[in-house]
Amino acid sequence: MGVMSQKRMAAELLKCGISRVRVMSTKEAEEALTRQDVRDLIKKGVIVKIQKRGTSRGHARIILRQKKRGRRQSRGSRKGTSGARSPAKRRWIVNVRPMRSALKGLRDDGRLATENYRELYTKVKGGFFRNKKHMLAYAKENDMIKEVGHKGGLTADVNQ
Repeated sequence: MGVMSQKRMAAELLKCGISRVRVMSTKEAEEALTRQDVRDLIKKGVIVKIQKRGTSRGHARIILRQKKRGRRQSRGSRKGTSGARSPAKRRWIVNVRPMRSALKGLRDDGRLATENYRELYTKVKGGFFRNKKHMLAYAKENDMIKEVGHKGGLTADVNQ
């Protein structure tokens, strides 16, 4: 005789499907006739409920690893416009901050006069320069930067 009716009863008691019920000893399970007998077998560990199988995150982890390395960035993977993916404001901030800090460094070292600092600062704000190198080249061209002994400042950047 099979243990199908016992499995069905156990599934009802364990609140799961029949496929998730495992019978360890068929001999003992066949002798169980009532629901109470099945309850006793569950308590004893003869009938057990198998854990539900979840969704695997393995593939998701692989994809995340690739994204960290800079993969999956091509046209087919993009959702937002270029402006949404790297906003204009963020690009502006990334461009302007180094220029402003370079100006402050030159002024504090005494290599840039206050009036020249102010002029360059306003040009930076107006978007006159492409990048820090362009700004320093302009300042050197127009004799705004005074060559003072190396103080660990920006001499390497100015001489480019």
